[in-house]
Amino acid sequence: MHEYSVVQALLEQIEDVAKENEATKVTKVVVKIGVMSGIEAHLLEIAFNTFKEKTICHNASFVMNIQPLCIECQECKSVSVLEKIHYCCQKCKSTNIKVNDGEDMFLMSLEME
Repeated sequence: MHEYSVVQALLEQIEDVAKENEATKVTKVVVKIGVMSGIEAHLLEIAFNTFKEKTICHNASFVMNIQPLCIECQECKSVSVLEKIHYCCQKCKSTNIKVNDGEDMFLMSLEME
């Protein structure tokens, strides 16, 4: 399950940010997870809650914002948020599209003390 390695990298990133800001405690972690990121949200949450013990995030809440797939058509220039994962323009049906969001995972914010 690669969610464990993702959480380990996330915790390292959080500790670096906390150190830069001279924080001793993280109380809230907010991440954005794209629907096409390859991350299983429920497994990520389990992994975070397992690995946060004895870290700066020990008592932190974990908030996941699920990002739908957002595309931009290279033909008609319309931007669409897809309800179903179907890589084509919702307006003109072209498959010449660019993905703007929904394929990545990002650390969005931390609440620290």
